[in-house]
Amino acid sequence: MAGARQAQQWLLTLLPAFPVLLLVLRLWQLSRQDMSTMLLLVQYVSPLGLLSALLIALVWAFPVVVLAFGVLGRLLRLSAPDRFDPERSLLASLTARTPGWVLTAAVALGALTWQLRFLPALLMLGLWLLALRNRYLHPHEPTRILLISVALPLAAAVLAYSVLGPAIWTALQEGEWATAALLAVPPAATVLVTGPIPGWIAPALTHGLAFTVAAVLPLVMGAVFLRVPLLPTAAIEVAPKDADAVEVAPDGRDVAPAAPPAGEAGTEVVLGALITVTDTSTIVLDQTAGVRFLRNGQVRSQVLCPQAADVPYSLVSVRGWPVEETALNWMMPRRPLTDPDMRCAGRLPG
Repeated sequence: MAGARQAQQWLLTLLPAFPVLLLVLRLWQLSRQDMSTMLLLVQYVSPLGLLSALLIALVWAFPVVVLAFGVLGRLLRLSAPDRFDPERSLLASLTARTPGWVLTAAVALGALTWQLRFLPALLMLGLWLLALRNRYLHPHEPTRILLISVALPLAAAVLAYSVLGPAIWTALQEGEWATAALLAVPPAATVLVTGPIPGWIAPALTHGLAFTVAAVLPLVMGAVFLRVPLLPTAAIEVAPKDADAVEVAPDGRDVAPAAPPAGEAGTEVVLGALITVTDTSTIVLDQTAGVRFLRNGQVRSQVLCPQAADVPYSLVSVRGWPVEETALNWMMPRRPLTDPDMRCAGRLPG
């Protein structure tokens, strides 16, 4: 019992440290392992911006954790009730202390933030939770158990295959075996874990799967977050170094020189991540991870470059909905199509 409480204390201690570790690793990777560059980024990068990027990139992970541990904990409680002890098992403790509305919110959040190809797995997890909860709360109502644990998963599988059937066939024809498996396997697997499993294997199986999820998920989250941009990408048109020099007129007055033409030799476009703008300089992290301090007098113009859209990997769609698209992205208004600014390609205008 003391060991279980100590494990919970360690878990509660490490959970807040994990996002901080991800943020530090992202800055370390962005600086190309240069300590001076990383310290500069730490000084100027907004903590709110870092947390916003972390939340947007990893919002899908919350339903994974809640639903996976919820299914495993309820399967353990139903299959081996004598081994379900919240004081001794961390999995049992999390299951006993997670209210039903959290599971419902996790399913709703997953429906919005998971890609279409993962929604059959979300349906499977949701029906597993519903069936296991019904068997635990109403063990002496066979009609109710039959409807929720057998009839409902079968009806959901038939409906899913009627909608996903053409997409599964297209994925097989295109050789996208992973997409075909993600669409075809979960509806059929929904009817497999709607009741208890043999009690002698339940503790080892549920705890082994829980440890596997706890070990693999942080690695996946880190790999995803390390590809998320943290700074805005900007294209800055920079004049030659002597373009802001002050000329002296014959009468002794200071006269600023006329701006040279856009195609003058020495004028360049600096493309990179905009760190900050101070009173004297515009600080940019260029594409080679080098920090450039551009004098504000040299900066002729600058433009914010939108993030390039991800190139779709899969050719499969479900009634016009690409399998790599999320419902949240589908509901959001699209950015209007405009001609790209040539400065974002590193070229001078005109």
